[in-house]
Amino acid sequence: MTPESLANLAHLRRARDLIDREYARPLDVPTMARRALMSPAHFSRQFRAAYGETPYNYLSTRRIERAMALLRDGMTVTEACMAVGCTSLGSFSSRFTAIVGESPSAYRAREHSAVKAMPACVAKAHTRPTPARQSRIREAAVAASS
Repeated sequence: MTPESLANLAHLRRARDLIDREYARPLDVPTMARRALMSPAHFSRQFRAAYGETPYNYLSTRRIERAMALLRDGMTVTEACMAVGCTSLGSFSSRFTAIVGESPSAYRAREHSAVKAMPACVAKAHTRPTPARQSRIREAAVAASS
């Protein structure tokens, strides 16, 4: 790797850390790009190349991942929606369903004793929505609606 590409990765990591830390705040691509010292378009291309998904998808996944933990702990769907920085319950529910494969209400109602028994670091890795899983869920939804 060239020194320039290593520097770009360091800047992208700073933007990703911003997303991981501040997921509940209103974040947009220009704000993330400023953290990475890049233009928004260049940042989006570089982020996708480095992490396999767009910055917005990464942010959405972090929000849904945190909402899953809050729902497992008994928080209501509306409270979880607002706690993770979403302002529209409908958009949150649609995105949650697309990523997780079931509605937030169904996820909350389901038994989660196995996940609660795991150490937090293992549970986080085990329940993390992945881009590959998301695409399989979307494909199944399209097939079901056909």
